[in-house]
Amino acid sequence: MASTSFYSLSLPRFSLFPKPSNKIPLSLSFLTTTPNPSLVSVTFPKCKTKSSENDDIDTSFSDNVEEIPYVRTPYFDDVPAETEDEVAAAYEEIYGPAYSGVSVLGNDIYVMDSKSKRETGFGSGGPKKEKIRDGFEERVVQVRRVTKVVKGGKQLNFRAIVVVGNKKGQVGVGVGKAKEVIAAVQKSAINARRNIITVPMTKYSTFPHRADGSYGAAKVMLRPASPGTGVIAGGSVRIVLEMAGVDNALGKQLGSNNALNNARATVVAVQKMRQFREVAEERGLPMEELWK
Repeated sequence: MASTSFYSLSLPRFSLFPKPSNKIPLSLSFLTTTPNPSLVSVTFPKCKTKSSENDDIDTSFSDNVEEIPYVRTPYFDDVPAETEDEVAAAYEEIYGPAYSGVSVLGNDIYVMDSKSKRETGFGSGGPKKEKIRDGFEERVVQVRRVTKVVKGGKQLNFRAIVVVGNKKGQVGVGVGKAKEVIAAVQKSAINARRNIITVPMTKYSTFPHRADGSYGAAKVMLRPASPGTGVIAGGSVRIVLEMAGVDNALGKQLGSNNALNNARATVVAVQKMRQFREVAEERGLPMEELWK
């Protein structure tokens, strides 16, 4: 015969509100039978809440609420781009002015702004270098490609030969190598200015006497000429004599046709020349007797 049991489950506290006025017992009673359980019933007693201290406060809701219009946030593409001045002003407002006036060491500090960067070419290979103005003119004798064999292959460079002179008796020959032609010419011009020599000349803009010079396998012969003859020479010899300011002279290349060696052989020949007064002082003779 099936037995019938009654069970009772009681919870101490249960509240649907934050602060209940009294304890709300919850009784859950159900009848359980072995084959078929009986109906389960749950009873909730009535609960009371504390009355509000201010009963005059209206807590009712009204249906007449103003609708807030929807405003779409603009994307970064829709906003116009800021100018450099606006960006600089914003940075100065946050971090303070960039120019402080005097540094710790006492020297003035000038901050390069965007305008000066554009004018001076800062960040694009540096500002353009001005040509050296020292009274010397430059003339390129030869520019050729040279290669250097290294472990990874061949390195291609440019070699430039430049002659500088003021056409007043001073001339110099220089050579330089670089990966670009302009850089090679600049380096050779600087090298030529370091090797300036003085060419002895008479009042007729010619040599005082004959001279021969050699450099390597190149040999150069120089001879004085009468006024109106001009410079009769070729190759790098002519360029060296013209840059030195010689108007009347004869020159001849003997041996190698190498432009650099012929230019240096011309310099060697010029350095062998001496003025008449220098020879007279060495011999202790007056200029009139030397001419006899």
